[in-house]
Amino acid sequence: MILGLALLAAGGDFLVRGAAAVSERLGISPMVIGLTVVAIGSSLPELAVGIDAALRGSPGLVTGNIVGTNIVNLLLILGISAAVRPILTQRQMMRLDLPVVSVVAVLLFLLSLGGSLDPVAGVILLAVGVAYTLAILWYSRRHSKRQPASQSGDPETDAPQKPGRGGAVGVLADAAFLIGGIALVIVGADWLVSGAVEIASALGVSDVLIGLTVVAIGTSAPELVTSLVATVRGQASMAVGNLIGSSVYNIVFILGLTVLVSPGPVPVSAEVLYVDMVIMIVVSLLVMLALGTGRRLSRIEGIVFISLYVTYLSYLIIART
Repeated sequence: MILGLALLAAGGDFLVRGAAAVSERLGISPMVIGLTVVAIGSSLPELAVGIDAALRGSPGLVTGNIVGTNIVNLLLILGISAAVRPILTQRQMMRLDLPVVSVVAVLLFLLSLGGSLDPVAGVILLAVGVAYTLAILWYSRRHSKRQPASQSGDPETDAPQKPGRGGAVGVLADAAFLIGGIALVIVGADWLVSGAVEIASALGVSDVLIGLTVVAIGTSAPELVTSLVATVRGQASMAVGNLIGSSVYNIVFILGLTVLVSPGPVPVSAEVLYVDMVIMIVVSLLVMLALGTGRRLSRIEGIVFISLYVTYLSYLIIART
């Protein structure tokens, strides 16, 4: 399991680097890169783990991993990033991305009320994911035309990247990062799920609990690395965009695809539905409220977020073991 976590972290880092480099060659702003390419790339570990778990007959890992990962993203990793450096947000984030996080969390709750997720639910989630991606691109292009980067109060967020150079060698290097990252993610996910299932069986712990804790934190390693590096380098908009975008795509694309490839409906336990999903919804609303007050997340708020996650993790360990 530890080797699987290491491969996931390395693969996610390689994949994100390659994806971000390709996006920069196209002249896309850091926030849009974070919301789309980096978010999807850093969510591939969750996809690999979800599909592998579904095919292995460990459905508890599927929903537990997605719900647990989103809570990790929005509380722990966002909190750590804000504790390192206060995070400023942009108008698009407040009007589109943050509300969508809460909307898809509620949508997942409603689709799960029957006790499982069937292919119809998977199609609905994927359709929402496509619509969200198109909305990001439309809003970004519309905003960039209305407000040039030179007039923006947040050039790091609004200014498009200059198309990258480097010729064929640079393109091949970016492709190598992408392909190598995907390979490491697939192998790492297989090892991680195998090890997690064996540990859960040996200790008599449910695969849901393993998914909510060890696997969720492990598959969030790419988001953690990406967000911290972006924050330290002064690209906080990419950091928050990565976390918000990843939290949306985990539900709509990752879980949607997993449900479609699963041999049967993916069961959702009552505990996950009425406890963990509700907590995920509350956390998404809390993030929207915190970033809405002054359009920033302060160091103190970041520390509060970290404390809330530690409290949630303590509850999982005490109440479910």
